[in-house]
Amino acid sequence: MSSQHHGLHSKLTIGGLLISLGIIYGDIGTSPLYVMKAILGLDFAINKELVLGGISLVFWTLTLQTTVKYVLITLSADNHGEGGIFALYALVKRTKIKWLIIPAIIGGSALLADGIITPPISVSSAVEGIRTFYPQINTIPIVIGILFVLFTIQQFGTKLVGKFFAPVMLIWFLMLGAIGAIQISSNLEVLKAINPYYAYNLLMADEGINPEGFFVLGFVFLCTTGAEALYSDMGHCGRKNIRISWIFVKIALILNYFGQGAYLIQHEGETLRSLGGSNANPFYLTMASWFQPIGIVVATLAAVIASQALISGSFTLINEAMRLNFWPKVRIKYPTELKGQLYIPSINWLLLIGCIWVVIHFEESSNMEHAYGLAIILCMIMTTILLNYYLIMKRVKLYFIMPLIGIYTLIEFSFFYANITKFADGGYVTLIIAILLISIMTTWYLAKQISKNYTKFVKIDDYKKSNGRTISRFIYSEICYTSRLHDQCWKNR
Repeated sequence: MSSQHHGLHSKLTIGGLLISLGIIYGDIGTSPLYVMKAILGLDFAINKELVLGGISLVFWTLTLQTTVKYVLITLSADNHGEGGIFALYALVKRTKIKWLIIPAIIGGSALLADGIITPPISVSSAVEGIRTFYPQINTIPIVIGILFVLFTIQQFGTKLVGKFFAPVMLIWFLMLGAIGAIQISSNLEVLKAINPYYAYNLLMADEGINPEGFFVLGFVFLCTTGAEALYSDMGHCGRKNIRISWIFVKIALILNYFGQGAYLIQHEGETLRSLGGSNANPFYLTMASWFQPIGIVVATLAAVIASQALISGSFTLINEAMRLNFWPKVRIKYPTELKGQLYIPSINWLLLIGCIWVVIHFEESSNMEHAYGLAIILCMIMTTILLNYYLIMKRVKLYFIMPLIGIYTLIEFSFFYANITKFADGGYVTLIIAILLISIMTTWYLAKQISKNYTKFVKIDDYKKSNGRTISRFIYSEICYTSRLHDQCWKNR
């Protein structure tokens, strides 16, 4: 791809902003559907400290983890316009620190493993809404059918996919902001959650206020799971388009979370089950009853689109992995003339097979939630390690690097500790997939290193003759030499 194409691709345009909404923010943008519900639980009495603390934790997680770490800092680490943990490793390996290959392979494998769990949980969560009207319906065939269509259209390129998805996501984020603003206007007290004291207070609270204790962070973390995919998708939309569109996305998300908080504070002492039955969700409860059917339809479409960020991010990851000799060479297609717009058929269909297996294995989205988040926080920790060396390589002052990396190490290991409890309930699935991918990447990399050690490079100009046979005989002799079958090889010459 030419630099000219890359330049066009990186420009800040209305089209680029809209496409970024369609292919990047689905995962992180649909988090208001389940985060507050997970924090509260169905049967625990709503209290102001829990609501304000939960909203405060979400606000500061989105600010520190997504905005500062990924949008402002990590997006600056691009490798010829490409993003993702492998692109970051390609930059820091110039430091000649060999062990950095370990966090690169672990992080990349963890993100790919998460790409197998995200589409099933997003689509299943959406489709299971049908049970409100048809309680006995088997949603598994419907989920698999939607996943098949979703992966089939990938071959037309993220540009086309983005144009198709972008209008839906624009409506979705406008809806999030509007619903949240209406609720906030009726109860401005919820704005106190901007104060980080409420986040700290919730983590230190007793069981009467916060039944999950410190482990509530496992639910809070769900609000930022799409941040790593945001970095991986930089090659599809460009840094400028992602940064500017994030301003709009974050405002919409914050308004909706605070709107849910405002509604819940007004119903202190009640439970979610008493407010809306066994399917109660603060997201839908904040809507006017006449608007709920419309909200359910838009939310369903947005939840299906949420799969896109990690699918397109997986293509970028594998492309970078092949350049680094972490993955076997596979066919890559470029559906458009723009750099970064790529499609890898083999990975696309392997992800589909993995997603179908997850749907059949877990059956329900509630079962999949336990497998969700553990792999992605592992990837974030590995990104932080590599980012540290990237900043050192860029000669950033140590008095800036040390507190920055220290803060993110503390935050991410706290999230990891809170998520590790999910291991026995389903988190083992993504970790097993990640270990399998780590094995493939490690084996392929070591094999390529062995091959490199037995390969001799020479200048072909030294062997040029008018007769082409001289070169061909030389090449054959070099193959014989490096194959360690010299005698047998020359007999068959």
